[in-house]
Amino acid sequence: MEEFILIRPTSEYASQLAEYRQEFLDADNSMDGCGPLRRFGNPEEYIQVCKDYENPETVPSHLVPATQFLFIRKSDNKLVGMIQIRHRFNDFLEKYAGHIGYSVRPSERRKGYAKEMLKTALPFCKQIGINKVLIACIDGNTGSEKTILANGGLYESTVHEPNGDRDLKRFWITL
Repeated sequence: MEEFILIRPTSEYASQLAEYRQEFLDADNSMDGCGPLRRFGNPEEYIQVCKDYENPETVPSHLVPATQFLFIRKSDNKLVGMIQIRHRFNDFLEKYAGHIGYSVRPSERRKGYAKEMLKTALPFCKQIGINKVLIACIDGNTGSEKTILANGGLYESTVHEPNGDRDLKRFWITL
């Protein structure tokens, strides 16, 4: 397996963030674990929003503090995935989404990167006081389900999320 690092978004990766976003838009894919990236054509604005989301005093009142990470392949310094860790729940997160959302760019899928990214992010969860991580995936997304199970996820239940009209499988990972 290649070597990777998790880093917070910085200006150094602005052009790669724009490319990552565009790749998802071109593929008409959801940008799970990217926070509001879809809304920001300007990567510098997005980077600032990510900083704002980390601070309980600057995160929008309808959201919870969250830390955004880029998953960077060391050999070529390429952004291959993104993962967001929510520090606590609101009603929606507790029922449907959980502590973690993640994605791997379409051109880099099926290489085991999501599994490695989640594994690499779990120690941060423990560091900020999350000892039991809730993570959900769309029912039928076998790749994501395998990723969660490979990292110790235990299936809890399947719930219907009415806004997205989809069923989500909920898993817990004890750290």
